[in-house]
Order: sequence, then C-alpha cells, then structure tokens
Amino acid sequence: MKNALIVALAFLAISCGTDSHDLTVKVRVDGLKKGTVYLEQQQDSTFVVVDSVVVNGNPEFQLHSSLNEPQVLSIKLNKNDNDDRYISFFADKGITEINTTLKNFNFDASIKGSKQQEVLEEYLLMMSKFNNKNLDLIKEHFESEKSNDSTSFDFETQYNTLIKRKYLYTINFAVNHKDSEVSPYLALTEIPNTSVKYLETIYDALNDNIKTSLYGKKLKAKIEVRKADSTTVTTDTENAQQ
Repeated sequence: MKNALIVALAFLAISCGTDSHDLTVKVRVDGLKKGTVYLEQQQDSTFVVVDSVVVNGNPEFQLHSSLNEPQVLSIKLNKNDNDDRYISFFADKGITEINTTLKNFNFDASIKGSKQQEVLEEYLLMMSKFNNKNLDLIKEHFESEKSNDSTSFDFETQYNTLIKRKYLYTINFAVNHKDSEVSPYLALTEIPNTSVKYLETIYDALNDNIKTSLYGKKLKAKIEVRKADSTTVTTDTENAQQ
C-alpha cells in the first residue's frame, strides 16, 4: 500500500510538472550565443508574442504555443543590435523542427514539421526560380543600357510576361492544392490584387473544411470586400456620368 502511494504521488508530480502544448517548436541556431527568440502569431495587422526564450550559451531551445488550427507563425531573433531576424513557417499541432545559422538566419533555415509546410516549400521552390529569372532580366536590362543597345531588349514586355506567369502559376498551384490551408493563404499573401474572378476560382475549388479554415474564411471576406468596392466604384462612375 505504501509503495502504491509513493508511485501515485510520483506520477502526480510528473503530471503537474509537465505542460501540454498543441505546438512545440524545437530550434537550433548554430553560432547563436546570446539573444532573445520570440514565437509570434499574426492577428490582423499586428504580431503577438505567444512564447519567448532567452538564449545564453545553448543554441538549442524550444518554444510552445496553443494552436486551434494550422496557420503561419514566425520566429523572431533579437540580439539587441537593431536587426531583427525572422523565419516564417506553416505550423500545425505536433512538433516542428527548425535548424539554421546565426549568419544566415532566414536563408539557411531547414524546417521539418507540418504537411502544410511541405506544400508551402514546394511553392517557394518554384518562386525562387521566378525570382532568379527576374534577376536575369534585370541584369540583361542593365547590360543593354550600358552598351546603348536597349532597342534589342524589351525589358518591360518580358518583365510583365514573367509576372503574369508567376500569377498564373500561383493560381494553378492553389487550385491544385484545394485540400490544403496553404491554398487560401497563397491567394491572400501572394496575389491579393489579382482579379476577383481568379480569387473566386481558388475559393470555389477549396474543400469544405478548407473553406471554413482560418485562411479560407479570410479569403471569402477578401472577395466580398473586393466585390463591394467594385460595386461602389461602378455606382460612383455611373452617378458622375449622369
């Protein structure tokens, strides 16, 4: 009986000392000795700190958060040097592992966690190719101007063509990933100013559970605002012509 009581008390002590979290972010920042790291969540147009840790010598640490549904969170590193560094990732319940370096905090980030993060990284990989193509266009434009041979290179036309390709790729990617929260997120963050018709195409393609997700509801609200604005502009124009 005495042994059973000891075991019960020990179990109770362990249970009370262990916090349960929807999300645990395990982070390693090679080269980091001191600094403060924040886990942030965007609410409307501001970022709210949901957890933080002071790093003092150990480059490995953990951050925690409650999480009702998948969404994009950010890790911010502050070293009191007026140069905050950020890593954004698509979080879901469970464990996310982030490995990076102090020198290239954002660019060296390797993120392993949610299935939404995997989808997002697939998209970002293609976007990096578009960005490289954009840099090539800028370089070619600069060189043509330097050699006074701008007539042989139509930068504006090629740039606009690249932007259209980028938009169309984003729309097709979102429609083809209708079962992922990444789809409405991309519509909101990557192509918010595209035609309402295309935003509706993405929204209508979404699975029902994605339509009722955080970004699904925000996309619907965005479409309604855009439609209302369009109606207002049309009405104002018609009144002005009368």
